[in-house]
Amino acid sequence: MVEQRVLVIWCPDWPAIAAARQARQPSTAPVVVFTANRVRACTPAARAEGVRLGQRRRDAQSHCPALVVTAEDPDRDARLFEPVVQAVEAVVPGVEVLRPGLLACAVRGPRRYFGSEESAAEKIVDVVEALDVECRVGVADSLAVAVLAARRSRIVPDGESAAFCAPLPITELSAEPAISGPERAALTDLLIRLGLTSCGSFAALPEGKVATRFGADAVIAHHLARGRSHRGVSRRAIPADLTVEQSCDPPLERVDTAAFAARALAERFHEGLAGAGLACTRLTIRATLSGGQQMHRTWRCAQPLTPAATADRVRWQLDGWLTGRRAASGDQDGGDDGFSTGGIVGLVLEPVEAIDAGRVQFGLWGSDGKDDQRAGWAFARVQGLLGPESVLTPVRSGGRGPVDRIAWVPWGDERVPPRPVDRPWPGALPAPSPTRLARSGPDGSTEAVVLLDDRNRPVELGERGLLTATPRWIERSGHRHQVQAWAGPWLLDERWWAPDRRARRARLQLLYASGPALVLVADAPTGWSIEGIYD
Repeated sequence: MVEQRVLVIWCPDWPAIAAARQARQPSTAPVVVFTANRVRACTPAARAEGVRLGQRRRDAQSHCPALVVTAEDPDRDARLFEPVVQAVEAVVPGVEVLRPGLLACAVRGPRRYFGSEESAAEKIVDVVEALDVECRVGVADSLAVAVLAARRSRIVPDGESAAFCAPLPITELSAEPAISGPERAALTDLLIRLGLTSCGSFAALPEGKVATRFGADAVIAHHLARGRSHRGVSRRAIPADLTVEQSCDPPLERVDTAAFAARALAERFHEGLAGAGLACTRLTIRATLSGGQQMHRTWRCAQPLTPAATADRVRWQLDGWLTGRRAASGDQDGGDDGFSTGGIVGLVLEPVEAIDAGRVQFGLWGSDGKDDQRAGWAFARVQGLLGPESVLTPVRSGGRGPVDRIAWVPWGDERVPPRPVDRPWPGALPAPSPTRLARSGPDGSTEAVVLLDDRNRPVELGERGLLTATPRWIERSGHRHQVQAWAGPWLLDERWWAPDRRARRARLQLLYASGPALVLVADAPTGWSIEGIYD
């Protein structure tokens, strides 16, 4: 089979760039996206200050005190990436989204129109950078190799994919989630420990030995290390009746209603695929606007889509289209993109590429996403019986203490925090937050403790927000323990403009012998009490 050369557009650090745009920060601002208290993405300005991927939050802030801290938000990344996709699609037809920040298309058309692959790449870079977004372009004989080439801004000559991949570090096989599964990082770590540090050394192994020793995903990685494509040979003929449609009356104009429609449509879509014994790896989402305009977008995935993954992509895409419609309708000069004509009245999900469902790899505990789907049905049933407030979802919110940073919204509603997360919140307890909150008594009180100094005198909060002495002992439940370390206090002076409602408190992180680390809170009338526990 003759493979068609592929062009890939990669926007580095896209989650951080999207976070900066949502926070209305300039592209030169040091912005970082954190996941599980570690750096997931950062802007070039943050990287110039010494911030690195995987770094802990406090370490990153010690390198750059002016760091703008944001949380991971896939919805935001997809929504803000839609204008980039539209700009590229205006000059290159047939664009496919691999993930927010990564696009692909066949290179044949752009090469013939612009004269060469180099000219096509230059034109695309100019279009994207006109939006104040940095991008890199790569071209190769297959999609996976083109993704690796884009990370190095390379155009790999025809037939030289193996030579291009050979000197790359073995970690490149797991660097991009759009072309690798979640278990690929463990594979590359094992290969490094075995002394295989480059793609060329891994490609030199016999394919049969790789399959028997490392498993199915290792064979896919082995193909990539050799510059070959692992897709195409596994494609199945897709029956036309697997395309699902849904009319939207009234038209979809809100993100929360679009999310509900996406979930229902994804469930119908996967019911049809399961009946045909197929799993979708490439999906086209089509929408019809109330003015008659047609829009479509194709998403390509490294792993077969589950109902939840399909619902996510449909929700992201509809969010991007609806946000674009609102932006166009608010434009005083008007717009010709069609968004100003109304909401979405029709949705279509069409499988473009599918594989045998028997090849879908189950999760570690045997789950393929159906458990989540059944749980969602159960939640919806409970809400139908007892009301929307009967099933709640935690949402990260803004606030100074661990209790304030969690808000609850009805399951299925748009996950919008009641207080903005990106505000400064002076006096806020620094990360990480405690793993669990202290249990409150019947009257709402928490467990009281006493802090003592080295002379057995109580340690209290002074008038200037400082401790009256260094804590040496903590008395809890009638037992005394030696304090090993402490941090703080973080003073809270709330409602200072209303003397009758003024609240003056402080929080303290404390670690003592033979016990977990604690978050203590001091109130002027009640003294110290336990607010949170680090397990």
